Amino acid sequence: MASTIDMEKQPLLDSNEAVTPTGEEASLSQLQQNVFKAQREYMKAWSRTTSGKWHKRLIFGITGLLMTFMLFCLALVVMDGLDDDYQTFDGRVPLEAHIMSKCPDARDCLHDMILPAMQNISHKVDFKLSYIGNATEHDDGVSCKHGEGECLGNIVELCAAQLYPDPKTYLGFVMCMTREYEDIPERSLIEDCALEHSISMQRLNNCAMSEDGAVGLDMLRSSFNRSATAGVTKSCTIRLNGKTRCVRDGGEWTDCAGGSEAVDLVRDVREQSRLNWEKINA
Repeated sequence: MASTIDMEKQPLLDSNEAVTPTGEEASLSQLQQNVFKAQREYMKAWSRTTSGKWHKRLIFGITGLLMTFMLFCLALVVMDGLDDDYQTFDGRVPLEAHIMSKCPDARDCLHDMILPAMQNISHKVDFKLSYIGNATEHDDGVSCKHGEGECLGNIVELCAAQLYPDPKTYLGFVMCMTREYEDIPERSLIEDCALEHSISMQRLNNCAMSEDGAVGLDMLRSSFNRSATAGVTKSCTIRLNGKTRCVRDGGEWTDCAGGSEAVDLVRDVREQSRLNWEKINA
C-alpha cells in the first residue's frame, strides 16, 4: 500500500529527465524561424510535384492576365485623356446644323446623324447650332415658319448653348426638346429637359427674358442672319467645313454625297481633321 502511495507522489517525469533542459532553451524567434523554414521546405517539395507545378502555372497565368487587363485599362484611360485634349484649337473642323426647333426633320437629323456622330468626334469639331427663319421690320423683328412658339423655342435653345457651351450639355438639351417638338415651348417640357441635363431653369429664363426679351431676340436674329448668309433655307441642313454635307427635308436625306449615316459623317470629319493638321504642321 505504501509503495502505491509513494508511486502516486512521484513526479510525472523523472527528475533526471530535465524539466529545465541542460542546454539553453530555444527562444520564440528561433521557433518561428524553424516553423518558417519547415514551411518553405514543404512548399519547395510540394512545388516539385505535378499538382504543385500546375498550381504554380495557374497562379502565374492568372497574374499575367490580370496585369495585362490592368495595363489595357490604363492605356484606354491615357488614350481617352489624350483624345479629349486632341485638336482643341485651329485643327478643329467646323460642323454646323441649321434647324427649326419645331421641325420633325430637325428631330430626325439630330437623332440619326448629329448625336451619334458627336459621341465619336466632339473633340475634333467646332460644333454650332444655327436657326432658320426671317428677320423682319415689324412685330418682334423675327418670323418663324412654325409660329411664335417656334421662335421662343429657338431662343431657349440658343440660351442653353450660350450658358452651357459644351455640346454634350446643350445638344442633349436640344435633342430632349426636339423629341417632343410639338410641345415646344411648353414650360413643363423645358423644365423636364433642363432637369435631365443639369441646366438651370432660372438661368434659362433670365437669358430669354433679359431686357424684356431684347437679348434673346437679338441672338435669334443673329442666328437667322448666319443661316441666310450661308444660303441655308431647309431644316435640317448639316454643313461641314463650310460646305453642305447633308440635308434632311420632307422626311428624306438629300445632298448627302458622302452618305447619310452617322458613320459617314464621322469618317469625313476625321479625314478633314487629318487634312487640317497637315496644313497646320506643314
